[in-house]
Amino acid sequence: MSADRGDVMLAIARGEIARMFAVRHEADESHPWLAEHGACFVTLTQHGELRGCIGTLEAHRPLLHDLKANALAAAFGDPRFPPLTHADYPHIAVEVSLLTPPQAMEFSDEKHALAQLRPDEDGVIFQFAHYRSTFLPQVWKQLPSPHQFMAHLKHKAGLPPDFWSPEVRLSRYTVEKWKE
Repeated sequence: MSADRGDVMLAIARGEIARMFAVRHEADESHPWLAEHGACFVTLTQHGELRGCIGTLEAHRPLLHDLKANALAAAFGDPRFPPLTHADYPHIAVEVSLLTPPQAMEFSDEKHALAQLRPDEDGVIFQFAHYRSTFLPQVWKQLPSPHQFMAHLKHKAGLPPDFWSPEVRLSRYTVEKWKE
């Protein structure tokens, strides 16, 4: 993907949020690649702090629809934050991460799984029974060791940080990301 695709996606995500506040923001939605199925995350920050992050792990709809839905969900539907207000809008920065398809990891135990993780490169999906969570590759900046990364990923899923089971499934993906 080229930088101009990133600019297009950032404009669309911001434009979708702006529309909710009746703020005019131009975005070109005519590119054919936007009709292809794609999975993305939209992350909002305000004064350098996380303000919302919602996304899709697997492509199941046109990228344009995924991008717009995730932009609105990050702004107004992330349960960790109150909905974005008109006063907040000028102070947010938008980031779009385009995901590759997840690849299942094969490992014999947690130590083996941790040894395979590639800090700053891998996004990881953790699954056990009905528990599921993910971290984008950008999270490695806050959690630089594989052990720390995995412990927080399990906690995010609702499990103890030291939990492990032979039924744990892990998948990884990479992203291309663009930020305003």
